[in-house]
Amino acid sequence: MTVIATPTDEPERLTPKPADRARPSLTRRVALRLVPAVVAALSGVLLYVSFPPRTLWWLALPAFAGFAWSVRGRSWKAGLGSGYAFGLGFLLPLLVWTGVEVGPGPWLALVAIEAAFVALVGAAAAAVSRLPAWPVWAAALWIAGEAARARVPFNGFPWGKVAFGQADGAFLPLAALGGTPVLGFAVVLCGYGLYEAVSLAVAARRGTAVRRVTAAGAAVALALPLLAALAARPLVSSAAEDGTTTIAAIQGNVPRLGLDFNAQRRAVLDNHVKETERLAAEVARGRVAQPDLVLWPENSSDIDPFRNEDAREVIERAVAAIGVPIAVGGVVTTEDDRLLNQQILWDPQKGPVDTYDKRQIQPFGEYLPLRSIVSAVSSDAGMVRKDFSRGSEPGVFTMAGARVGIATCYEAAFDWAVRDTVTEGAQLLSVPSNNATFGRSEMTYQQLAMSRVRAVEHSRTVVVPVTSGVSAVIMPDGRVADRTGMFTPDTLVAEVPLRSSSTPATRLGVAPEVLLVLVAAGGLGGAAAVRLRTRRESTTG
Repeated sequence: MTVIATPTDEPERLTPKPADRARPSLTRRVALRLVPAVVAALSGVLLYVSFPPRTLWWLALPAFAGFAWSVRGRSWKAGLGSGYAFGLGFLLPLLVWTGVEVGPGPWLALVAIEAAFVALVGAAAAAVSRLPAWPVWAAALWIAGEAARARVPFNGFPWGKVAFGQADGAFLPLAALGGTPVLGFAVVLCGYGLYEAVSLAVAARRGTAVRRVTAAGAAVALALPLLAALAARPLVSSAAEDGTTTIAAIQGNVPRLGLDFNAQRRAVLDNHVKETERLAAEVARGRVAQPDLVLWPENSSDIDPFRNEDAREVIERAVAAIGVPIAVGGVVTTEDDRLLNQQILWDPQKGPVDTYDKRQIQPFGEYLPLRSIVSAVSSDAGMVRKDFSRGSEPGVFTMAGARVGIATCYEAAFDWAVRDTVTEGAQLLSVPSNNATFGRSEMTYQQLAMSRVRAVEHSRTVVVPVTSGVSAVIMPDGRVADRTGMFTPDTLVAEVPLRSSSTPATRLGVAPEVLLVLVAAGGLGGAAAVRLRTRRESTTG
C-alpha cells in the first residue's frame, strides 16, 4: 500500500529566510563592534611609543591612521568609544609617572579625565568623517581638544600634546611657524592622509573606482604637512644675533629619591653649593671656562634664604666662589604668609636683586583643588599642607648683560608661560626643574622634549637645570648640545648664542590655535547641516 504524505504529515523544516542567513550571530556582532575600539586602543599605544625617551616620532603617523580607521564613517557614539579607547591607550602609559610615589589612584583618575577629552574628539571626528576634506576638519578637532585640555580643569594639563613627541621629527620646524598647535595639526593631518592613501590603494587593488578628487585630497593631506615643514626650515637657526654668553647649569643631586627627598632640604642646598664651589675650583685651575652666569634648579634651596640666615650664608658663599650671578630656586614665605615657588637672582656684590614667582602651579602637587573633598576621601591630602600662591608677572632676569627668561618646570608645558618671557625680551630661556619625586621614570625625558620644541618655537637657547637629572643645554635649533645623567651631581658649561629676533610663532601667539579651533567648529557645523538635510530628505521622501 502506498502512503501519500500530506503537508501536515511532514515535519516542519526550519529553512532560514534570506535576511536571517545574512544576519551575523550575536557573538560576531559584538566582536565587530569591539574591533574599532581595540584598534583605537592599540593606535593610542603606538602614539605613546612615538614619544621620548624613544626617537620613534614617525610612529605618530600610523597611530593616527589607525585612529582614523576606528572612527571613519561611524556614528558619533562609536566615535566616542573609540576616542576613549585611544585616549586610554595613549595616556595610561604616558602618565604612569604620576603614580610613582602616590600609588595608582591619582594616575588612573588623571588618565580617566584626560581621556574623556579624547573621547569627545573621537565623537566629533566621526561626525565630520563623511564631509569632503574630512582629514582637515578632524585634525583641527584634535587641536581643539588639546586646547581644551590645556585650560580645564584646574587651569589645564597640556602634557601629551602631539607636538611634544616631535622633538626629533621632520615636522619640528613647524613649531617656529605656528607653535605647538600648527606642529600638532600637521602631524595629525599627515596621519589621517596616510589612512586615506592606504584606503584608496586597497580600493584600487580590489577594482573599485577611485575619484580623482578623493585621490588628490589624500595626496595633499599626506604630502602638504611634510612640504610645509621643509619650507619652514629657514626659520630654524642657532646663529648668535646678540653675541654669546657662557652659562653653567648646576645639578647638585638629592640625597634620596621619592616624595621625601625634601626631608633633607639642607642636604639638597649643600649639594648645589658644593657643586658650584667645585666648578669654581675647576675654573681657577683653567680646566673649565669661566661662566658669565650660573643657573640652579627649582627647589635647590627649599630653605627660605630670606628667613634662614644659614641658608643665606651658604648661598652667598657659592656666589662669592664663582663670582657671577646665580639664579637660585627657592621656596619662600612672604611677609603676608604666602608661599611661593621662587627664582631668586643673586648678585655677587648686591645679594638678591630680583625674583620670579612661578605662575602656573601644579594642582595636587603645589596646591590642592577641592581640598575639603579630597581630604575626606584621601589620606594623601596631607602631603600638600599649604597651597602655593601664583605669581603674576613674567620673569626675565638680566644676568651679566644677558636677558634670561624663566619658565619653571611645569610651566614649560604651557604655550603662554614660555612665549611671554620671550616677548618681554628674553634672549635665552631657563627651565629650572625638580624631577626627584618621579624617580627614574620617563617624565624627565618628556619634559626635556618640551624644552626642545620651545627652543625651536621661539628660536632661543634653552637651559634646563634639574636637581637630579636630566639637565641639558639646548640650542635654538632644538639640538641637545650637552646633558647630564640622572641622580648624579654634575655641571654643564657651554657658550650659547643670544638671540632677539621673533619667529612667526612668537609674533602670532595664540592666533594659530584660535584659527584651528574655528576650523574645527566649522567642520562640526557642516556635519550638523548635512545631518539635518539628510533627515529632512528622508522625511519628505
